[in-house]
Amino acid sequence: MSPTRFVTDASLDFVARRLRFLGYDVVTHRGARLEELFEAAARDGRAVLTLSGRHPRRWGGVPVVRALRGDPAGTVRAVAGAHEPAGPPFSRCPRCNAPLRTRTPFEAHGEVPGRVTRAGGALTWCPACGQWFWPGTHVTRIREWLEAAIGRPVGGPAAPPRAGS
Repeated sequence: MSPTRFVTDASLDFVARRLRFLGYDVVTHRGARLEELFEAAARDGRAVLTLSGRHPRRWGGVPVVRALRGDPAGTVRAVAGAHEPAGPPFSRCPRCNAPLRTRTPFEAHGEVPGRVTRAGGALTWCPACGQWFWPGTHVTRIREWLEAAIGRPVGGPAAPPRAGS
């Protein structure tokens, strides 16, 4: 099964970010009408991820994945159960969807907290929006949410041990 690439609007931004953490390629068009999402999906070879029950006839060949209203975990579970991600977990920027690049602590000097660069280890960086990412305690919380949603372990960066652990 080949990876499914998605397009959605801002109403599903939380779901889109969670899917990006899992490695899915999900583009968000803020303020787009449903017809504009279908047009973008047809042009870019993507599936539309939407809350809407409508499927404009003009874009009948464009695949649609219906999100579960009020159930982001259920939507993530449904997508993860039926579609392949574009890459491994934590390999895409959760903000802008670009593939992340591995960088060294030396390259991050002055752009991330000193404690992060002193800890060593590889960091990831988004070449599109310039955001830096490292395996902090937030990764543990996100991973726990994802694992509870999809019912299986999620790989990716390991969070550092907590002080006193």
